[in-house]
Amino acid sequence: MTEVVNKVSNPATLGLFGFGVTTVLLSLANLGLLDLSMVIIAVAIVLGGFAEIIAGILEFKIGNTFAGTVFVAFGLFWLSLVLILLLPAIGDVGVASSVSIGAYLLIFALFSLLLFVNTLKSILTFKILMALVTLLFLFLGIFYIVPTLTIFLTLGGIVGVLAGLLGIYISTGMIINADWEKDVFKL
Repeated sequence: MTEVVNKVSNPATLGLFGFGVTTVLLSLANLGLLDLSMVIIAVAIVLGGFAEIIAGILEFKIGNTFAGTVFVAFGLFWLSLVLILLLPAIGDVGVASSVSIGAYLLIFALFSLLLFVNTLKSILTFKILMALVTLLFLFLGIFYIVPTLTIFLTLGGIVGVLAGLLGIYISTGMIINADWEKDVFKL
């Protein structure tokens, strides 16, 4: 008789993919290479928001407080960002000031920096990813508080593309390494 093994999948792969795709697309818009269109808004809701929240809840379920917190917090970040952008167009809500958006981004920069401390005990790619995310929020926060410093929007766009691509790389690497049962991707 064959024994059935209940293997637990790694929900981080979904969260990292959702983060990666959303971050790359919005960062390309920040660089002026894409329009901030419904494509980016929809991806922010579904992959940045829902996929990351689902991954985070599953991480909590398997006892990973760090990943659960990261994915749920960033998933909710994406959903709140969409609301910040869309609510003024659909309701009687004032447009967010640049300074308030900057403050919001700087709070996430601080949160990301504190999360970075936890990655010091992790693999190099997670350290790099959290450092890039911290810089991304920092650069964009500075730009929104002082919009004349457009170099920070450009830096945020570049760092965001790198962070998003690294998130996709880690996600793909985790999937392939687990399925092939060897380190095909160096993480």
